[in-house]
Amino acid sequence: MATIFDAFSSRAIAAYYSDTSSNQIPYLGTGLFPAKKKRGLDLSWFKNSRGLPVSLMPTAFDAKATFRDRPGFEKLETEMPFFREAYHVDEKDRQDILRALESNSSFAPELIQKIFDDAADLIEGARVVPERMIFSLLFPVSGDMGISIAANNVTYSYDYDPGDVWKGKNFKALTGTALWTAPTTANPIKDFLTAKTTIAGKTGATLRTAIMNTTTFENMCAADSVKNRFLTTNGIAVANMLPADAKRVIEAATGINIIVYDKQYKKEDKTVTKFVPDGYVSFIPEGKLGNTWYGTTPEEADLRARSEVDVSIVNTGVALTSVVQPHPVQINLFASEIVLPSFERMDDVYVLKAHA
Repeated sequence: MATIFDAFSSRAIAAYYSDTSSNQIPYLGTGLFPAKKKRGLDLSWFKNSRGLPVSLMPTAFDAKATFRDRPGFEKLETEMPFFREAYHVDEKDRQDILRALESNSSFAPELIQKIFDDAADLIEGARVVPERMIFSLLFPVSGDMGISIAANNVTYSYDYDPGDVWKGKNFKALTGTALWTAPTTANPIKDFLTAKTTIAGKTGATLRTAIMNTTTFENMCAADSVKNRFLTTNGIAVANMLPADAKRVIEAATGINIIVYDKQYKKEDKTVTKFVPDGYVSFIPEGKLGNTWYGTTPEEADLRARSEVDVSIVNTGVALTSVVQPHPVQINLFASEIVLPSFERMDDVYVLKAHA
């Protein structure tokens, strides 16, 4: 016979989450770093640093070929981090639900919905982790390419640019009159073209998209150089230039599309944080930039075969676990993941710090 415990199984929670999240706008990083699954928690990948093609050496007939050096790939190896958090349905929660159900109270669905929402929040929190990591890589503060997460007496730190090689060639911090907060002297179109030329000359890739938040976008649009370009192109009074007009002018002049991304999340201390920091622009080429790798959590590896534990996998590698505890009687709901992005096309990405 079905019991109230069956209502809060991992399968039921996973199904509920899938239904409620079906209409959500996906995180931007998901498309740029698609999810993949592997066993364990060790991760290695090759960073493509081939650069522009080098012309073949001329040679005489009947002569031996000249052997070329192979500096094209750099292997990076590390151990992926582990994340886990839980909610529980305690004895009082269960009594409140049973009482509401027996009395046919209209509050019963709300009580059950609240518990399902709490469990769905764990899964949503698991989604935040890789997106946060991806945007740490796409928007490295001060050009320091890496990921750092510290909470709950645990610190995970990953350096994706040992020796600051990427920082020296793919990151630029504007200063003085070039800053986008200096509207009379800033030249965003020139900055876009510099990024495009730099990457084309370094790796041959073509930058197609610039990602920034609204604060940075508004500073870009306020530049006199953009307004003058709009006036010259359209013959319309500058006072009438809208942000959409500025966006079209810059995209037409540079061939780079602009994405304004203002999604936010809360850190472990509940501080509201922007995925895209103020003042930064990340220029990227078409196609995927890397992969989001999920490892095998202890729950998936060791508990799925046990009858007293209910484990479901959502979003490629997030383990949702439901465990009934006999004394005191309660249901513990866990969400766990082992996750880390690889960044194979790091050298094809250019980051600009346009203002403080």
